[in-house]
Amino acid sequence: MNSMFKGGIILIIALMAATYFMAGDAFSLGEDYINDLTMLGAFAIIAITVFVALKYINQIKNDTASGELVEDNWDGIGEYTNDIPVGWGVIFIGTIVWMFWYMFVGYPTNQFSQVGQYNEEVNEYNVKFQSQWDNPTADTLKAMGESVFGVQCAPCHGVDAEGIAGKAQDLTQRISKEQVLTVIQNGQEGLGYAMGAMPAGMASGADAEAIATWVVGGMKGEKPASFVACASCHGEDGKGMNGMSPNLAEYDVVLMAKVIENGKKSSIGEMPSFKGRINETQTKALSAFLNSIKAGE
Repeated sequence: MNSMFKGGIILIIALMAATYFMAGDAFSLGEDYINDLTMLGAFAIIAITVFVALKYINQIKNDTASGELVEDNWDGIGEYTNDIPVGWGVIFIGTIVWMFWYMFVGYPTNQFSQVGQYNEEVNEYNVKFQSQWDNPTADTLKAMGESVFGVQCAPCHGVDAEGIAGKAQDLTQRISKEQVLTVIQNGQEGLGYAMGAMPAGMASGADAEAIATWVVGGMKGEKPASFVACASCHGEDGKGMNGMSPNLAEYDVVLMAKVIENGKKSSIGEMPSFKGRINETQTKALSAFLNSIKAGE
């Protein structure tokens, strides 16, 4: 046994010992096969790497180049037409096979996951939450909505819901004249209503001004004749025809659910989707709270 081989054995043992010393607490034979495979894989990589390195170092020291040179050369340096090393080829193909095995068979989908545990606990809590607050009173909904608003909405809309100096929509007004004119001019899409997207340019000039003024004023007084273009989808009362299109009069539950699920583009930016973060009961609560703000309660 030559000295290089002896040195390789010593190096392998030393590297394996160091690996076990650093990560040995995760190696518990039979208790978690993923950790067992990981440790054994580390040992295999160490052994293969050292032996391959020693093999090629030995070839560099003792072997001489042989074979047929290719016709082309670069600065007098030519390549041989020899085949690739068998070991390299086997490792290359083996790595590809292992990749597919790990992707479709070996990935530890049945092992413990902190993210999976968190999601399970959230789902369990949501079920418990909804059953606990299945039929809340109006006051309970308003109080719950205020709490949800403080956590989820206030960072952009402000604790008073006034939009933090115009950086987000002022929810105390329900809707502003500028917003109405922007939607009339540019249309609105992405809310997922049965009526579909609102096309741009439904009105212009004085007609658009009259519609915006009437809507922002709570749709009180004489209805502008130009509102007929809006009534075909929003209804004569502007309340959205039982959820077929957005309610222009109040923050109803359907509007709240659509905005939470899909987000919303407006004249001052874009609100992201909150789908999965606010459940059905909390959506009703937000609607009740925002309507109470509008009413000055």
